[in-house]
Amino acid sequence: MNKRAVYFNVHLTINPGKLDVFKEIAEGMIAVTRKESGALAYEWYLSGDHSQCRLVEIYADEGAVLAHIAGRAVQELVPKLLKLSSLSGFEVYGYPGPKAAEMLAGLGAKFFQHWHGLNR
Repeated sequence: MNKRAVYFNVHLTINPGKLDVFKEIAEGMIAVTRKESGALAYEWYLSGDHSQCRLVEIYADEGAVLAHIAGRAVQELVPKLLKLSSLSGFEVYGYPGPKAAEMLAGLGAKFFQHWHGLNR
């Protein structure tokens, strides 16, 4: 990925008995995010006991982050998802821009700026 890319690692704890509805909402989020041109990856992972979920997101740049935040996945579906789960961690890698950074900080996001590495 390029150095302008922004990565999210979202940690969710799924409420007991809510996995099936959680999965339905996640499918809807995937469907709408798939249509966002700046969304490069949107991958969901479940723990072995299905009580924890990790959502790994990659956006091309800060404009793509803002478009996602303003889109249906975040505005309509995230509130529904958070009725079935709790946000247990949120990490942002790269710079999402000042407006998005302020919004994400309000959700408790921790920010990590690119320091060093191999980027092809």
